[in-house]
Amino acid sequence: MSFKVVEEFENKIAEFYGAKYAVATDSCTHAIELCLRADKDPARFMFLPARTYISIPFTLMKLGQEFAFDDYAWEDYYWIGNTNIIDAAVLWERNSYKNGTLMCLSFQFQKHLSLGRGGMILTNNKKVAEKLKRMSYDGREPTTPWRDQDISEVGYHYYMTPEVAQDGLDKLPEAIERTPRQWVVTDWPNLTNMTVFKK
Repeated sequence: MSFKVVEEFENKIAEFYGAKYAVATDSCTHAIELCLRADKDPARFMFLPARTYISIPFTLMKLGQEFAFDDYAWEDYYWIGNTNIIDAAVLWERNSYKNGTLMCLSFQFQKHLSLGRGGMILTNNKKVAEKLKRMSYDGREPTTPWRDQDISEVGYHYYMTPEVAQDGLDKLPEAIERTPRQWVVTDWPNLTNMTVFKK
């Protein structure tokens, strides 16, 4: 199965959300991590909602990024504070892309388009999309054997496989027709109550 399938899935998701470009990843968490790595600012201090999935603060800890929790209510998506990165893991809405952002999606098994695993980054910036694509795919262009490339930047093994992308293409028409679940902020526990974040 060809990586052209991944490109086709990226194009279909970008079209649905109203973005120019989409970069497929193996998870939403890794999508967010790639965005943070691409725009790293050591002086930046970040804020996260206290109610979100636990992998997001763990990712900031992994990157050595200082952050604090803010117990505010959010619906469908939230900005990772002081960045243009949006965690839109539970958002399923046509033409909902926010211009100028890096909007990260999830296709985890509980999400509206349920593929078991997978994520996507939406952007309107071609250069950023190209950089994030290389970063997601071990620093290389996915269409050329890596041995034939001069890899010039660090990459990560965070790409979506063609099999997952094909599953996405197969399920997409039904997902577009079906009404999505409405998530509420209390679907997530308050992470500040967890011992791991009190150390």
